[in-house]
Amino acid sequence: MLDVAAFEARQRQVLASGEALVATEVRAHDSEAPHRNQAFSETIVPLRSSSGEVIGLAHAVFEVTDRVRARERLALVNDASAKIGSTLDVLRTAQELTDVAVPLFADHAFVNLLDPVFGGEEPVLGPIAETVPLRRAATSSVLETPAEVVVATGEVDSFTSGPGALFGRALATGEPLFLTTEQVIAELAPVDPRRAALVREYGTHSYLLVPMFARGAPLGAAVFLRFRRADPFEADDVLLAQEFVARAAVCIDNARRYTHERATAMALQRNLLPQQLPLLRAVETASRYLPAGTRAVLGGAWFDVIPLSGARVALVVGDVPGHGLHVAVTMGRLRTAVRTLADLDLSPEELLTHLDDQISRFQDEHGEGLASGAAGTSCVYAVFDPISRRCAMARAGHPPAARLSADGKVELLDLPGGPPLGRGGAPFESGEVTLNDGDVLVLHTNRPEETAKDGAGTDLTWLREALSEPQLAASPRLDGICASVVRRLPPSRPQDDTALLVARVRGLHPDRHITWQLAAEPEVVGEARALATRKLAEWDLEELEFTTELVVSELVTNAIRYGSPPIQLRLIRDRSLICEVSDASSTSPHIRRALETDEGGRGLYMVAQLAQLWGTRYHARGKTIWAEQALPTAAVP
Repeated sequence: MLDVAAFEARQRQVLASGEALVATEVRAHDSEAPHRNQAFSETIVPLRSSSGEVIGLAHAVFEVTDRVRARERLALVNDASAKIGSTLDVLRTAQELTDVAVPLFADHAFVNLLDPVFGGEEPVLGPIAETVPLRRAATSSVLETPAEVVVATGEVDSFTSGPGALFGRALATGEPLFLTTEQVIAELAPVDPRRAALVREYGTHSYLLVPMFARGAPLGAAVFLRFRRADPFEADDVLLAQEFVARAAVCIDNARRYTHERATAMALQRNLLPQQLPLLRAVETASRYLPAGTRAVLGGAWFDVIPLSGARVALVVGDVPGHGLHVAVTMGRLRTAVRTLADLDLSPEELLTHLDDQISRFQDEHGEGLASGAAGTSCVYAVFDPISRRCAMARAGHPPAARLSADGKVELLDLPGGPPLGRGGAPFESGEVTLNDGDVLVLHTNRPEETAKDGAGTDLTWLREALSEPQLAASPRLDGICASVVRRLPPSRPQDDTALLVARVRGLHPDRHITWQLAAEPEVVGEARALATRKLAEWDLEELEFTTELVVSELVTNAIRYGSPPIQLRLIRDRSLICEVSDASSTSPHIRRALETDEGGRGLYMVAQLAQLWGTRYHARGKTIWAEQALPTAAVP
């Protein structure tokens, strides 16, 4: 039925203006089906006399309901294509679907996703178990206080699981389900009487459930309800709903896959970096890792703190250029290589030389593919000795470390630097600096050449400013230093990650270590045992006297028999008891299998059995053989 008053107003307009109204779209209700809206194309043309005077009107009306609805549906599909999938977030994509549907298509809409999909996991192919829960992912409604508060986002929808559940049937068949008011109430009442009452209260007359699939796997379902709109869902509406639900399903699956891959990448990155820095007497450490600012989560920056023999500590920061999975894998291999080389007690410049060779081997193994990006890796390797308080450091294409003294003075350590790893060039050099108790070393991966902008970063002014805050030097915690450095980091390329390592050094107190010079004579072995026993008594470590006497006896005997003078014995009480015997020979000791008839050859074997750790390190004056024993529980600091 047309609005007669509006019809007459349009006629008067044409009579008054003399201008025709052509193809005006007019809405009306079907007299035989009041819930059904109709659309008409109306044309009103003035009739004129020979003198040009308007003497009448010609009126033509054609029903165009199907054409108008097709146009509206096409517009809705276009709207869905433009608005759904604007982000790679599962919940946001589901919300975009319901927002597109309400109010143009439905009065209320919600999306439920299978529990694995909601959590970003891979959807399960094949039949869906009736007990698999679905969680509410998004809801939109024309009501200001809608019924969706019954199920909040993230909660399990009790209506969706259980034997014979409506959602399970739809996901099993893959076909949409259309229900009337009474059918919906019959389904809801046994499971959720409150929602069944709301369906009747709001006058819901059409309920359309469309299952959601992507790549053949079920993701969940979208539900559309009408209660304000008088017209129910029709066959064309079902096709339309299937169209934009299918589009949303692809976007949700892409978002789910991205979420899963991102979570996997971040877990991989975390596992490639130290989970917890060791607690050491010589250094107190803190670290920060800032992932890349783009979707390329995986980067090549790393840091490490490695306990060495003789209570020494190695500090490492490095950065493989680029980003992506292959860079992260290369970083993991290099970090492992550094720890392995550190166990050999190499000097900093020797370690970087071996690491440079390792990158060349990567390229030989993989050609110019995955490993080629390792060329250009930067690294700084520092070794702090708490007894001498000397820190040896070598750099490969890396920015210099900074020192924050206990008195607040900031200094960039002017130690030798070498070319990036894998690029060839001059040999690596190391330098030494003496550190005082409370000095803080700051190592980072923010390369000057990557951060130079208006002069910032080229002279590391930002780092000086970050460390110059007056309260930092006196602060007992290192987190404040980390926070200050992170705040002042210059803008870097979005695909670059950053690693930061901060270490406050402490020298070993003189009463916790002692050194004796020994003559290269067999009679000295007994004297060495006595010296060690007396020192253990002073340290209240009588419990370790027997094993320590055996270790000292074997190591000193080997030094006298196979080494060269001068011979030195040192005991160190750190977090373990360390016994070191040094001599001027570079002959490498080896454990050998002694026969039952052999009178000797069991010394190092006994040391290996009695000690928690043991090994050899070489230096310019010969070698040092060391052995560590765990302290009794009561003596652990």
